[in-house]
Amino acid sequence: MFKGHPKGLLAAALSNMGERFGYYIMNAVLLLFLVSKFGLPDGTAGVIYSVFYCGIYVLSLVGGIIADRTQNYNRTIQTGLIIMALGYVALAIPLFSKTETGMIADHGGQWWSILVFTCFALLLIAFGNGLFKGNLQAIVGKMYDELEAEAAKNGEEALRIAKDKRDSGFQIFYVFINVGGLIAPFVAPLLREWWLNVHNFIYNADMPALCHQFLANGEMTVKFTETMADVIREGYTMTDTSKFCSEYIETFNTGIHFSFFASVAAMLISLIIFITTKKRFPQPAKKEQANVVSYTPEEKLAMAKEIKQRLYALFAVLGIAIFFWLSFHQNGQSLSVFARDFVKTDSVAPEIWQALNPGFVIILTPIIMWIFAALNKKGKSISTPRKIAIGMFIAGLAYLFLMIFSLINNYPSGTEFRAMDASTMNSLGLVKAGPWVLLVTYFFLTVAELFISPLGLSFVSKVAPRHMVGLCQGLWLGATAIGNLFIFIGPIMYNAWPIWQCWAVFFAICLISMGVMLGMVKWLERVTA
Repeated sequence: MFKGHPKGLLAAALSNMGERFGYYIMNAVLLLFLVSKFGLPDGTAGVIYSVFYCGIYVLSLVGGIIADRTQNYNRTIQTGLIIMALGYVALAIPLFSKTETGMIADHGGQWWSILVFTCFALLLIAFGNGLFKGNLQAIVGKMYDELEAEAAKNGEEALRIAKDKRDSGFQIFYVFINVGGLIAPFVAPLLREWWLNVHNFIYNADMPALCHQFLANGEMTVKFTETMADVIREGYTMTDTSKFCSEYIETFNTGIHFSFFASVAAMLISLIIFITTKKRFPQPAKKEQANVVSYTPEEKLAMAKEIKQRLYALFAVLGIAIFFWLSFHQNGQSLSVFARDFVKTDSVAPEIWQALNPGFVIILTPIIMWIFAALNKKGKSISTPRKIAIGMFIAGLAYLFLMIFSLINNYPSGTEFRAMDASTMNSLGLVKAGPWVLLVTYFFLTVAELFISPLGLSFVSKVAPRHMVGLCQGLWLGATAIGNLFIFIGPIMYNAWPIWQCWAVFFAICLISMGVMLGMVKWLERVTA
């Protein structure tokens, strides 16, 4: 797999894998954690999630500027890992403010102060990630710059082979990201279930929201009574309903807090790997200082024109990336609440379904790499811009499938569905979906991701002017930030409309983006030739 690739690729991939493992532990549960701990509506929790996700990528732009100006990528990356570790330490502390009656703080105590502290922890994680993420990707891009420069000394054929390695190199790098992402979603649900068992409770995804509702207005609905009977194990002494609700919410979320200690450990492992292997990475400051070349005014004008063309191409692809990430990152928003509400999750927690995406990445990446390599050998290679357009079409297929499935089953909005007890659902003929629906959805989304995300990183590394590589990788992440800023609209549509309409919006976004990308393909191919 690593034959012909730079020696530092494996070290960079392993360092990134550790960081991604810690990150995906938190990411898999964040939206549902905010809802279950603080009793926030899906939409409000979605806004916090969106701002956090946006912050990660906006701050990657800042991290790229810092690294470019200091020309010290290694120190910037190390600092980012340390700051992220501090953020996870803050998240790991199980803080629960209570009143004298034992009720959770958001029903009478200073709950907002804990929410602010949680948001501060997320800010630390976002800032640390901003220093780390784009700059490590920039280093990987520089590895391939050096590989191609060395190959050019051996002729055109050697250079062509080296250039073909760049896309596959970023795909390999992406696989290692997802090895961490595959394991991570299991950590928090397993710890949460263990902690619930210790306190004689049984896991139920609906119970925290029902408990918050009871504590807020004292209403004991049929669904609350049915669910409460299902979550109490023999050995728990029931004395007061309010006390039970507070204890269940606290126990439910304490196990999640414990999982963030695994994130801290992952950050430290990633830091150790990076420090011990950083000598293998390019040192751009020393190399660029050694090459002082003077240019004629005509050469400077030609270079400026080329840089403009490259930046125009970059911003064109960034525009498409915004809409891809808006659609794709519904895996942590509307797709998470869909798994919680409409999918049978009696034996599998809704957060765990997010492991399907990285699992598919690991399985499908070698297949897609083989297909691309076979096409290259036959002289039928697909350009990176065209691959991105195909990816948008495949992402649209995921939402087209969900739209048709939801229409056939006559699913209402998420808000209406959650309010129904078992008898109401039966009278309307509504049945929860089987897990296969999520398998199909994540399969299409993952194939789309493999056509867009790693190849987008490769595209940026191709068109970025050499003195702006960190900034340009930051711009790619900045476009991702804009897409992520608006992902909260997913839960809002999901809870306000029959859910097929929510999926129809994302299908339309993907289809329009594909059309725009296809319209620019020939121009983008000329720029990157």
